Amino acid sequence: MKRLSRDREDSPSSCEGPADSCKRVRQPAEDPGDLLSNWARLPQEILLHIFQYLPLLDRAFASLVCRGWNEAFHMPELWRCFEFELNQPASSYLKATHPDLIKQIIKRHSNHLQYVSFKVDSSTESAEAACNILSQLVNCSLKTLGLISTARPSFMELPKSHFISALTVVFVNSKSLSSLKIDDTPVDDPSLKVLVANNSDTLKLLKMSSCPHVSPAGILCVADQCHGLRELALNYHLLSDELLLALSSEKHVHLEHLRIDVVSENPGQQFHTIKKSSWDAMVRHSPKFSLVMYFFLYEDEFGPFFRDEIPVTHLYFGRSVSKEVLGRVGMNCPRLVELVVCANGLRPLDEELIRIAERCQHLSAIGLGECEVSCSAFVEFVKMCGRRLSQLSIMEEVLIPDHKYSLDEIHWEVSKHLGRVWFPDMMPTW
Repeated sequence: MKRLSRDREDSPSSCEGPADSCKRVRQPAEDPGDLLSNWARLPQEILLHIFQYLPLLDRAFASLVCRGWNEAFHMPELWRCFEFELNQPASSYLKATHPDLIKQIIKRHSNHLQYVSFKVDSSTESAEAACNILSQLVNCSLKTLGLISTARPSFMELPKSHFISALTVVFVNSKSLSSLKIDDTPVDDPSLKVLVANNSDTLKLLKMSSCPHVSPAGILCVADQCHGLRELALNYHLLSDELLLALSSEKHVHLEHLRIDVVSENPGQQFHTIKKSSWDAMVRHSPKFSLVMYFFLYEDEFGPFFRDEIPVTHLYFGRSVSKEVLGRVGMNCPRLVELVVCANGLRPLDEELIRIAERCQHLSAIGLGECEVSCSAFVEFVKMCGRRLSQLSIMEEVLIPDHKYSLDEIHWEVSKHLGRVWFPDMMPTW
């Protein structure tokens, strides 16, 4: 017993009570001020990464926390990509970039901007504000510029001279513009010449649908000088044989995407014809280019189209299109990859679909809206196309039951040929 008592006395833990043991284990609580200083010592690379995910207003509030965060807020890398949102509170529910922040951006970061877009509502005031900002970008060298109207094209409501003057500031000072999206704006031929004179070596994408002041000669000037052009989007009235031949010249880089909007402004409008030889030259020069065409025409306006072979790859009909036109599509669009028909009428498209399946060997996506197709013809179409149909979007009302298939049976048969489960759509997916 004496030896046991002696061992307990010699043990280090025998002299400590519960309170003493807790004191030895428990760590002192950190001072909240130390935690704040730890956040303040975050490397600027990490802060920059965090700030890039914050909305502009939250980013501005965060810059008030400490000096380090304020320095991160003004790092040039944070201001290379920016979208100005210009909306009038009385006419839009969207948030707008605060005017004070816009002033600060122009004052301290205009020379850092490289990838800029303007998103404006339908008000003339917002479009005016966008022009005022553009006219102040005299020290920047933009790489991309986009002017986006979220509602009706508000830029068209501005005085043409005022818009052109503001846009010219960017064209002259950028020198390295590679992407330009200016749909629904009063841009004109002389301003395009300024664009080409200062950015011909770098321009790769030009999107300018619904620009009524641009002529075929103006867009031809761009094609002649901008040999690195890869993507081009414009209205059909700007498309010409001369333009296609210019894009097919030996000195021109291979075009990758050409988008054409064929829009009827007035019923009965006349459209010109593009020669088959011009399209053939384009295919020889750029055999892999995508030709995307959006048609918004009345049925009696399709006369010039699809009479000869055309290298269209993606075809969208936004209005009703006749059986005859779809029959011509099947005969003269061998490169077709995607077809969307929003409406056709009450005459079944059985023969037209079968012809498209036979002749369009690259077709992989199709969407049918207010049309009619017999279930037997539809199954035959899917069987002919097979598993290359990666997207098959057909409204249930399109399919007409017949002696071979009912609506309850057709999805099993179609699924078998597709190699995956398929059901008709309840509403359009395009």
